[in-house]
Amino acid sequence: MVTRYLSVIPLDEAMALLAREFPCTPSVMQVPLEEAAGRITAGPIFARFSVPEIHLAAMDGIAVVSAETKGASDQRPVTLPRAVRVNTGNVVPPGYDAVIMIEDVWEEDGRYTIRKAASPWQHVRPAGEDLAESEMVMSSRHRIRPHEIGALATYGLTRLDVITVRIGLIPTGSELVPAGTRPAPGQVVESNTLMAKAMLEDAGATCTRYPFVEDRPEVIREALAKAAHENDIVIVSAGSSAGTKDYTADVIAGLGTVLVHGVATKPGKPVIIGRIGGKPVVGLPGYPLSALTVIREIVLPFLKTYGLAVPDPEIIRAVITSALAKEIGSDEFVLCALGNVGGHWIVSPQSKGAGVQMSAVRANAYIRVPRQSEGFNAGDEVDARLMVPVQDAKGALLVTGSHDPVLDYLADLLRPSGVSLISTHVGSMGGILALKKDECHAAPTHLLSDDGSYNTHYLQKYLPRTPVDLICVAGRQQGVVSRTGLTFAGMQGRTFINRQKGSGTRMLLDYELKKAGIDPSSLPGYDREVTTHIAVALAVKSGEAEAGLCVYSAAKALGLAFVPMAQERYELAIRREHADDPRIQALVAAIRSPAFKAILDRLGGYDTSETGTRRTVS
Repeated sequence: MVTRYLSVIPLDEAMALLAREFPCTPSVMQVPLEEAAGRITAGPIFARFSVPEIHLAAMDGIAVVSAETKGASDQRPVTLPRAVRVNTGNVVPPGYDAVIMIEDVWEEDGRYTIRKAASPWQHVRPAGEDLAESEMVMSSRHRIRPHEIGALATYGLTRLDVITVRIGLIPTGSELVPAGTRPAPGQVVESNTLMAKAMLEDAGATCTRYPFVEDRPEVIREALAKAAHENDIVIVSAGSSAGTKDYTADVIAGLGTVLVHGVATKPGKPVIIGRIGGKPVVGLPGYPLSALTVIREIVLPFLKTYGLAVPDPEIIRAVITSALAKEIGSDEFVLCALGNVGGHWIVSPQSKGAGVQMSAVRANAYIRVPRQSEGFNAGDEVDARLMVPVQDAKGALLVTGSHDPVLDYLADLLRPSGVSLISTHVGSMGGILALKKDECHAAPTHLLSDDGSYNTHYLQKYLPRTPVDLICVAGRQQGVVSRTGLTFAGMQGRTFINRQKGSGTRMLLDYELKKAGIDPSSLPGYDREVTTHIAVALAVKSGEAEAGLCVYSAAKALGLAFVPMAQERYELAIRREHADDPRIQALVAAIRSPAFKAILDRLGGYDTSETGTRRTVS
């Protein structure tokens, strides 16, 4: 059995190997004209008939014989022996070779008089003027643009031969359940082949998702043999690592050849590249972000060699907000939030966990850290590769700081205005420091000072010479979340789940513990940290912890008991120099809207009496 990776090779060598080992001949399929936009023509396309097919009038007027108009002038008008009234687009009758505009004609008793001679084919669209029957409309390997569909219809085309790559997608794993099924413990929703199908078909491939395959070598072997026979490329999801039930490499080796087992990328290292019956076979890692990296960095570029139109991501030079360290030897791909703050582009790395799919949902860009590099320092300029159109990136509103579920609702309210709110949860102090460095548009904060006030003390301390406005989101209830209704005093000795250092919730907890004379060590789990209120509530709901501190709306969302401990002021800190930014104005308008206040009331645990009010910090 293959129980470990073969020799891991660099990404560029893996791409060269694919191009070298396979002929990369695409398949040809016929599609209806209305489905052809974005497709690549398999061969040259020829007009089925001429446009126009017969001579047509290009003006409203009269069709004439040009020879009979000779000599006409103001001094010598000519009354035509014959003429036919025509409108624009009418057929010019046989025998007539010109059209005179009706404005230049005098009609009396059904006869037409002119004062200017007409040249042959004046104001006539001759047959085939646009295109003649059998003329080439498009060459082969042309990407059909949406506006060209109308022209193709005009030239008589209803179905077109286009190139494609037939790709078979095989999901493996006895633990898999289909999308829409709530997984039981030990089960996993199969998402990798759904994601792969969407990404690959967007590039022009034709994908077939095969039924789930159990973790049994003989069953995987049968599915692989069938898919290799029916497709140009086969992609097997999961089973590419070195676990006890990872059979993909062995099965490929039994049916053909394993060319590569391990590419120096992070995530995505366990990828397999093999050959069965002359067809390329790719084994995806099971982790979703690892699979995403393999599809984006290996499979999609490989499809270019078949002739499909796979665009390269647009690149924006941006300043990175935090250090990214790595070992030399592998290309690392990090999902990011990108936005333009005060006229300069800022990019903030998201979580690097291979199984954290929300990182990909929240990200609008990613960074490639080259294998020869040890990483980047905070403040370095890097290439941010866009995952969205440039216009969407320009509309991004970076909100960095304390987490609250209502930020997602604000994002939803803003989207119709073209603003995409991207929140990064680094705690209130992390947000203040990002605001100080001008690396975000707004910093959500609820920092309690020793005198019992919120936020102003810390802004005056860390941004002493920067005018800042505080926009009140709401007064919100913080308290103890549990399954049994534990109070603050009753938490001692109970398993606890904490927020990260620098978060306002953590500072509130420490403030209350100190005031009550309670030693943090009396809370088992005090050192275990999560970054959101929902994560606290989820840890309690799952039984990993007996208690934690979170906002009421998070406890309510998961049906947990909640005992209020304090009402705090949750505000957005915004540098006043950016107050005229349309994105920030849209954000403030959304906070002040009746729709947002209705959402806060529905969620519960929020006091909206000061929602939308502005405080100035000098």
